[in-house]
Amino acid sequence: MAERRPSLMEPRIETLMNKVDSKFTLVTLAAMRAREINDYYNQLGEGLGRIVPPQVTSVSRKPLSIALEEISVNKIVYERIEEPEAGADEGAAVEIVDTTPDASA
Repeated sequence: MAERRPSLMEPRIETLMNKVDSKFTLVTLAAMRAREINDYYNQLGEGLGRIVPPQVTSVSRKPLSIALEEISVNKIVYERIEEPEAGADEGAAVEIVDTTPDASA
């Protein structure tokens, strides 16, 4: 039998799909978190410090790859929000839940 070559995609899609309920949720969650990571790196020189830094140590420098790694190790979880009423402004179907420990505890 032929040896399976390592994939360029790490973590694997099969692993990530076990963390969410659909591929659309995975794409939305990863994109939202990648934007937050990108904003974090862009504001570093300004000293604002309001955005949560990456939650995993990664060899990747790409925000989307870091976001997918965070999802695979359960550092980023989501909560499904209720569907908006007809005619209301439609937003994201998921919301990132803060998983960082509370500093006051």
